[in-house]
Amino acid sequence: MAEEASKPVAAPAPPKKEEAAAPAEKQTNCPACGKPIKKLKHYYRNGKFYCTKKCWRKAIKPKEEKQ
Repeated sequence: MAEEASKPVAAPAPPKKEEAAAPAEKQTNCPACGKPIKKLKHYYRNGKFYCTKKCWRKAIKPKEEKQ
């Protein structure tokens, strides 16, 4: 009985958290021109990847005209 008391009691494992949501789809093309985006060269603005700064400017231009 002395051996039973000296054995460490395993703590219960914490419950696993379920993933909140499925990860967003990976963006593969530029939203402005549709060209494939290369990992080495991309431009990240406002939560999206663009192939160049020129394409980013082209994408935000209509938004600026509305305001």
